[in-house]
Amino acid sequence: MTTGLIPGEQPPDPRPTGALPHQRHEPVGQAALHVDNRSRSSVITARAAASFEPLGRSVASARSFVRDTLQGWGFADIIDDAVVLTSELVTNAVVHAGTAADVLCLRSEEGVRIEVADRYPEREIPLQGSPVNMGSPDREGGRGLQLCAALAGRWGVEYTPTQKQVWFQLALPGRPVGARAAGPMLPADLLPLADGRVRVAVVQIDRIGAITAWNEDAEELFGYAAEQVTGKPLTDLAAWPHTPGTGTGIADALRLSRWEGSYGIRGANGRVNSVYASHLRVRDTTGEPSTVCLLVRDHERAVLQSPMRIPVTDTGTAEGQNADPFEVFIGSPAPDDLDGLLQRTVERARDMLDGDSAFLLLATDDETELEVRASTGLPSARQRFARVPVEGGPGRYGSARMPAVHEDLSAVPGAVPLLSGTGMRSVVTVPLKVEGRLTGSLGVAAEGPGRYSNEEALRLQFAADRIALAVESARLGELERLRRGSLSFLVEASDLLAGTLDRDQTLALMAQMTVPTLATWCAVYTIADQASEPYLSYVLHEDEELIDGIKSLLSKVPPPDPVPTPGARVWRAPGEAAHRAALRSSMRSLGLSGGPTHQFSSSIGPTLATASAVGGETVVLPLVARNRVIGMLTLGKPTDEHFRQEILELAEDLSRRAALALDNARLYSERTAISQALQRSLLPPELPEIEGVEVEVIYRAAGEGNEVGGDFYDLFPIRDGAYGFAIGDVCGTGPNAAAVTGLARHALRLLAREGLSGPAVLERLNSAILDEGARSRFLTLLYGELWPQADGSALLKVVCAGHPLPLRLRQDGTVEPAAEPQPLLGVMEDLELYEQTVTLDPGDVLLCVTDGVTERREGTRMLGDDGLSDVLTTCTGLTAGAVAARIMRAVERFASDAPSDDMAILAMRVPGLHKD
Repeated sequence: MTTGLIPGEQPPDPRPTGALPHQRHEPVGQAALHVDNRSRSSVITARAAASFEPLGRSVASARSFVRDTLQGWGFADIIDDAVVLTSELVTNAVVHAGTAADVLCLRSEEGVRIEVADRYPEREIPLQGSPVNMGSPDREGGRGLQLCAALAGRWGVEYTPTQKQVWFQLALPGRPVGARAAGPMLPADLLPLADGRVRVAVVQIDRIGAITAWNEDAEELFGYAAEQVTGKPLTDLAAWPHTPGTGTGIADALRLSRWEGSYGIRGANGRVNSVYASHLRVRDTTGEPSTVCLLVRDHERAVLQSPMRIPVTDTGTAEGQNADPFEVFIGSPAPDDLDGLLQRTVERARDMLDGDSAFLLLATDDETELEVRASTGLPSARQRFARVPVEGGPGRYGSARMPAVHEDLSAVPGAVPLLSGTGMRSVVTVPLKVEGRLTGSLGVAAEGPGRYSNEEALRLQFAADRIALAVESARLGELERLRRGSLSFLVEASDLLAGTLDRDQTLALMAQMTVPTLATWCAVYTIADQASEPYLSYVLHEDEELIDGIKSLLSKVPPPDPVPTPGARVWRAPGEAAHRAALRSSMRSLGLSGGPTHQFSSSIGPTLATASAVGGETVVLPLVARNRVIGMLTLGKPTDEHFRQEILELAEDLSRRAALALDNARLYSERTAISQALQRSLLPPELPEIEGVEVEVIYRAAGEGNEVGGDFYDLFPIRDGAYGFAIGDVCGTGPNAAAVTGLARHALRLLAREGLSGPAVLERLNSAILDEGARSRFLTLLYGELWPQADGSALLKVVCAGHPLPLRLRQDGTVEPAAEPQPLLGVMEDLELYEQTVTLDPGDVLLCVTDGVTERREGTRMLGDDGLSDVLTTCTGLTAGAVAARIMRAVERFASDAPSDDMAILAMRVPGLHKD
């Protein structure tokens, strides 16, 4: 995938020269195309483009691309609709059309326009004004256009000779207009003091913390020229107030999306200048992140500092003010998305109580666990989505339901598990409740002990009561969006799993649907039977270079126990094994294991990368089908990451569907193997080589998966110098006809080797077929005996019992029947059959076929005996193999449809004696 983001650029119209005017569909119910000649009059303020290969996983990548782009533009309100539409349109391109897909996102004042183009050149361009049938919503075809009509404000289709482009435009929701903050008019003597001209240092920091830009005000404030500091880490100049290892360090602050506060900058004269800073995380057109730092003298902080809200001390004070208590705490306007609201909440709570960190946890539906959703001043990447129990068990969060103040956590270790190892000493926590039900917990912590009392707890509780309902409402909205996305995901997964009965492909689909949508890596274990151990069958990681390392690591770890209990359970063995492997590699690289270090230096990189990849939370879900555990689905996260509860619930739903699909594939494979083994047993072994006679057989059974049908053939030695041959057709096709086929072929061999004549062999076979009773079927059969002669000819004695007559091709090109028709078998008890003698001269060919050849149809036309004779006439001088191949080619070309009847062709040719 290639992407590009160019803020502020107004691109040219992306339609190629010669393209039709983009067409706009009317709302549902008016199925007609109309020309929309309106141009894009609004200014394009940003664009993002990406190309995706024609692979199944590209659909998920396209969804992520659009989601990240709109999230970065701040359009969370329309993300879900945009992702759904993009998913459908990209699926049409990369899955159905089988071409690469180009996705273009355009931002303007009117809204967001997204264009999806494929490169499918063979396409009929619809005439303007012609009716358009977009199909049923239950079918794959046309569903993307129906969704565009339902969700988009404007949409259309553009065609060129080389591509098709579908675009849609989503309008932005209305936002309240007005100032976010304003201060009162003040007398001049009350305004903040500034030393002469206010200087604002602008410093830009790259992703590794090095200075890349340093303006003139920075030179004036700190005494360094730009060339002196460019490329140096900001940490070399900054005097950070916090103790390293506790709280938020400068490196962490530079990685936050926004940060505001005070610290010091060491000037060229060696003195530390106190500054007030505002940091903003941005990325350039190539997606490279950097941080822009605005710095002023600390006493001039009013230039940059966000206005502080008046803290609310009690309910009476709040009720006496005109301002909404919720907006007093959160600010106006409130964030629209849940994550933004939670992050704003913890930042305001930290500022309100002058803390070093704050955190917010949300309760699960059953209120038994709390899940970390937002934090500030803590290593959030390690803690996000971590879960702790509320009531009992190790690591319980006992202070969740009531306000609590801990003056010194070192005296009560484990009271707040989230703060373990962070250096925080004092903490105040309050519950979030809606109608008496616990919905979450809010906490503020400080590095020093004894910082908080009941007064701070009451203030924080008052604020928590004001935001609890808004948080719960946003959470329910997020859950609804997740459920809608989950339903779409499960429908797509069910379609994919139902579309294959191949075991290996089912395993691959299981893994590809979970990575990276649900997990960073996935492993599938299968269990052959109840006595077998779980076997590692498939491993997938979003980074293909790590797959082999994870597979090697998991092969050394005992597999998880096949517990049938539904739900995900944590599996710690991979993370522990990865930690041990990384530790051993690090010690060896440092020469601490007693051996030479150069032997291990090349492998330490992959080992540490593998350890990081599987070092996070790993869960196992059982694959249960038909009351039996047939495997386990293992999902994992990289170091210090956790699964969301909603993701685990979705994974559990997926595992149930995947287990049934995997078991169906297993049963199908087993039954197919049994069927193929039984069918192959009905086919004759390799044909014997007959000196002086060329023999070729072509056999085609009708029906998918059938190797044997109602037609059969055989060629076998009877005694020295004599061979028996047969070609027959049992009434019907499929397994029932194949059963009679097996009876006839084996009976022929036994009776012929008893020394019976041809008529006697067929009369006894007729009796055996009639003895089958209701299972018997009538049978046409051509049976003969062959004796190669010393003069290069061959003597044949044949009996044709209701079968298409054998044809004899002479060297001069004439074709004639080689036998006369007689009654078929399986109908009458008393048969009077006779045999006929035929001599094949050198160069002659005897062709025997079943009625699937002569009755090949195309509409009302049929190949017939005459058509077969005409084709055989052209085979003079050909070998037996060439004759059989030409006949089969003519039969296949006679009609375009697949054959509906079994076909067998037996060709025998006498080449004659070779003279030296």
